[in-house]
Amino acid sequence: MSTILRRAVGASRIASCSRTLTSSAVTRQDIVQGLYLREIKAYKAPPVAKDAHVGVVKAYSLPPTPKTPALPADLASELSAYDASEPSTVVGEKAVPEADQHAQLASGGAEAFLELCEADVPPEGHH
Repeated sequence: MSTILRRAVGASRIASCSRTLTSSAVTRQDIVQGLYLREIKAYKAPPVAKDAHVGVVKAYSLPPTPKTPALPADLASELSAYDASEPSTVVGEKAVPEADQHAQLASGGAEAFLELCEADVPPEGHH
């Protein structure tokens, strides 16, 4: 019996080796993939109504055109008033027209210019 048993074990080993080498083995299908593909193929999109966009899409309207600016009737008087006004000065500093500074430098020559350069700079007012 031992020889029969040995032959049976040997035959089963050969049979198990031959099973793994054959290319005709049945492939196992993935259950989840099969269900997914079946549901995708069976899906039918719901019909779209003709007025499905109503209430979702707003109607486009152009913005109102801007009005052109109008020139004032007395433009000449406003321009002359602007030209006559003096520029604002810093608080605590007296305004010296630029023409006066040039006249002082021109009349004094180099000495006046050097005095102006050596003069202390007035402190700025804190804001």
